[in-house]
Amino acid sequence: MILTEFDSNQRAIINPDTFHPILKEMPKTCVSFFSKSIMKEIVEHYPVKKIACISNATADFPIYKINIKGVDIAIYQSAVGAPACVCNYEELIAMGVKNFLLVGCCGCLDERLEEYSIIIPTAAIRDEGTSYHYAPASDETIINQKVVDILENTLSSLSLHYSKGKTWTTDALFRETKEKMERRKAQGAITVDMECSAMNVVSDFRGVNFGQIFYAADNLGGEEYDPRNLIQGVESFDSKKKIIPIAFECALAMDKEL
Repeated sequence: MILTEFDSNQRAIINPDTFHPILKEMPKTCVSFFSKSIMKEIVEHYPVKKIACISNATADFPIYKINIKGVDIAIYQSAVGAPACVCNYEELIAMGVKNFLLVGCCGCLDERLEEYSIIIPTAAIRDEGTSYHYAPASDETIINQKVVDILENTLSSLSLHYSKGKTWTTDALFRETKEKMERRKAQGAITVDMECSAMNVVSDFRGVNFGQIFYAADNLGGEEYDPRNLIQGVESFDSKKKIIPIAFECALAMDKEL
């Protein structure tokens, strides 16, 4: 099978540093959001400075720097889906990022996870193709325990309730069938996403630190699909943007302790 043909050679024909050498102004810690509305909120209401940009045929991804409590943190919007998300991440690593916090919504396989509740993934099922180019084939990848501990301690210090557990990472949003969902639940998954397993495996391959925070969105685990807050509205965004200061505090803790 072609996905078992892992090549451990660190240098490929095309490499991230071909396009982006080390950037002296790049902070060592970066937090990234998927939500364009969250990024708009940050750019319009926080004192950010644009320091770089990742560009491709589809879009430009500006990279900003913000000083939080005396610490410089990088911020940018990640692309959705493992291949696109990883490509941009690789370029950030080439520019000098050492610690990375990814923040976005997830689908819920456990009906007890209420919408907007916070989840820390501790492991990810590799049901995507990207990670198999960065590590030998396996069913799962384990998230850096030190990073998970930092995120847990930070959320606890903020008196925030959170859950933690395994996520199911898949490339195929519209192929999350009932049978597949039940199989992934049997493997212990409580959420479903499109990037986590690939991002974690890339981080291990490149020797950088990675962690992720989910906020719960739609529910796939019931008898009927419930989109919940995926149907965007003013009330929905007001709830979603509360993740911004939480993410910043987690990024600061990662910057300090890693």
